[in-house]
Amino acid sequence: MRLLTDIIRQSLATLWAHKLRSFLTMFGIAWGVGSLLLLVGLGEGFRSGQARQLATLGQDIMFIFPGRIPAVEGSLQSGQTYHFTYDDYLALRRDAHTLKTVSAVINREDIRAVSEYGSTNGQVFGIAPEYNQIRSVPIGTGRWFNDQDNTEHRRLAVVGWELLKNVFPGRPAVGASMLLNGTRFDIIGVLAKVGQDGNNGTNARIFVPIETMRELFPLKGESMDNAISFLNYRPVLKAEHLAAKAEVHEILARRHNFNPKFADAFEDWDTIENSQKVDKIFNAMDYFLGVVGLVTLGLGAIGIVNIMLVSVAERTREIGLRKALGATHRNIMTQFFIEGAFLTAFSGGIGLVITIAFVTALAMLPAPEGFDTPRIVPISAIAAIASLAIAGISAGLYPARKAALLPPVEALRQE
Repeated sequence: MRLLTDIIRQSLATLWAHKLRSFLTMFGIAWGVGSLLLLVGLGEGFRSGQARQLATLGQDIMFIFPGRIPAVEGSLQSGQTYHFTYDDYLALRRDAHTLKTVSAVINREDIRAVSEYGSTNGQVFGIAPEYNQIRSVPIGTGRWFNDQDNTEHRRLAVVGWELLKNVFPGRPAVGASMLLNGTRFDIIGVLAKVGQDGNNGTNARIFVPIETMRELFPLKGESMDNAISFLNYRPVLKAEHLAAKAEVHEILARRHNFNPKFADAFEDWDTIENSQKVDKIFNAMDYFLGVVGLVTLGLGAIGIVNIMLVSVAERTREIGLRKALGATHRNIMTQFFIEGAFLTAFSGGIGLVITIAFVTALAMLPAPEGFDTPRIVPISAIAAIASLAIAGISAGLYPARKAALLPPVEALRQE
């Protein structure tokens, strides 16, 4: 044990004697560790930011909008736009087996909202009570709609956080009432702010039961009888979102008498597919940035090997003298191995600590929309530690073995 302590003390003294060279070598390793962790952390920040932004829409949410009726010989409606109907929504609820829940949406943007404190043009959504199981509509105060509210055509409203600034500035809204195009609605709930900066469109919407919306504010225009704006739905299993989409297409196409294979007949927004594409992009980015960091770390390790080889060459006579005085092969090898391992471990630790401190400081800053601040990814930290271990063994073992194998007589002859 004492012999090992002496070897460690001598190794540290040697490193201290060549401070500049040791510092530059350690800087390369620290820079490599920091680069690996920070680059992968940046990629994960983008990934989590995008995931958080998608989560403001809803969980596993899928949209479907009507497109154009496919061209069919002899049909006067070929190529024309069509509309989903409330009966289409009821058919999906009844016949679709891959859907966890579905909601029709009637969207009107020409309805005037008036209270005794102010007024505004609101975007009014008529929705089914199940809408909150699909879209992100967190209740801040009050409650959401129930089935009885819908079936009894109650004139109730849930309003977005942003809308209150114009209609109920600085005043409680739950329990109050407002006029929508002159019709009184009681406010039963106020949504909490949706999105990081509150710039999500949900914050400025008014939600009413869809049966009430159909009665008072149906969609305007020709051939709009019983029409709805679009459909939101959620598959039973996230992995079966394509099967759910195909089933929805099949049911709607059958009801409107065209082939569900026609691409222009529907306009879909599949957030599950979008998130999977984003994951693939960021996986590729993580691999690329990780390889760049590992290459930087490898260059630092090569620098340590080079420095240790220079150290062996400079201390050839010292090695010969120590071996002539009785130092064993193991003593010489241990000394040079410890020097290389210490350089690697100490500089890697410094790089790790500095990177963690830097990332922690960044986490205190407000993140821009769609991006989270970098964070230490456990797998990248493990990769950095494993790479450091390999680098330390390589940097210490090869030069140490070369030094230990020098014959004492040949070493003493070196100038």
